[in-house]
Amino acid sequence: MNRRCFLQTASTLSISLSGFAGAAASVASDRGEDESARRIEMARNAALALQRRDWEQGIFAQALLEAGDRERVILLTRAAIVQQTPDGRLAVVGSGGPTDPAMGGAAYAQAARWTGDAAMQQAVDRLLEWIRHKAPRSAEGVLYHVFEGPEIWSDGFNGAPPFLAAMEFYDEALAQIEGFRQKLWNPERQLLAHIWDDGKRQLKDPHFWGGGNGWAAAGVARVIRSLPRERVKDRQRLAAFAREILDGCLRHQRPDGLFHDVVDDPATFVESNLAQMLAYAAYSGLADGWLPLSYRAAADRLRRAARDKMDASGWVQGACGAPNFDRPGVSTEAQSFCILMEAAGQRAKAAHSA
Repeated sequence: MNRRCFLQTASTLSISLSGFAGAAASVASDRGEDESARRIEMARNAALALQRRDWEQGIFAQALLEAGDRERVILLTRAAIVQQTPDGRLAVVGSGGPTDPAMGGAAYAQAARWTGDAAMQQAVDRLLEWIRHKAPRSAEGVLYHVFEGPEIWSDGFNGAPPFLAAMEFYDEALAQIEGFRQKLWNPERQLLAHIWDDGKRQLKDPHFWGGGNGWAAAGVARVIRSLPRERVKDRQRLAAFAREILDGCLRHQRPDGLFHDVVDDPATFVESNLAQMLAYAAYSGLADGWLPLSYRAAADRLRRAARDKMDASGWVQGACGAPNFDRPGVSTEAQSFCILMEAAGQRAKAAHSA
């Protein structure tokens, strides 16, 4: 069963990703003193103990990329190649999904560039070929999220689009984002529904699942960072969309700074990862100049709330939990977004202290 069913190459790549290593190098240099670095290390160590599926391996690799952990990004990429399927998907354990392997595509591609390993580059190229030309999709070209049916999920915002943008296929990345938005976005509520059934041409899961909105905000932020500066209108359009998602979620923020699993349904459990996901998107927007400084207070509040959920072993407790994502627990994605949040917070701090 796929997760969350309970709710029904490129020069620009080097340019766009090189900032991760540089920003995180300063994190590492202050490791004994800096709170962000301490939490990155704790979250990383806990995540390494978790068994991981394709999207989990991918988002963890992306988190370590943004934290500047070059050695482990390369190791995770080599491990993903061990589990490459004949059709080109990476890190697949079990049947896997059509687009989840793309979560780590940008990190895997950077590992190939760092190492100069021809076999690693070939593996990344095969993943890209799968995403661009072979993965199942709608008549309009929007990628499906599962093999079991023609379904478009909000999770998909953080799958193929960031990978495509990092590999310089900007128009394809933007087309996927627009396709997801058209099917899932509720403009009145400023929130994304979870699942569209393209066969029945209706929402299969109309709930505003927090994790799905978090994946979307984070994915759009990643695409913005990869877009060339001269694509001003595209950056502005994506920034406006990301800001709408942030604002829509923040309307439902609890007094403790967290959110319910379905953000507008207080009957669902209180969940910790959405706060990290939104903090990552907000700090990214502050660092990359597409969010006004007025969002700093919101980002800091989200991070404080999420930090309170980390236990002494480095686990982010109270996340929408693996393996079935139907109750509070822990997950690789929550560990990864702790790292992403802290790394983005450091980037934002550096951007506005110069």
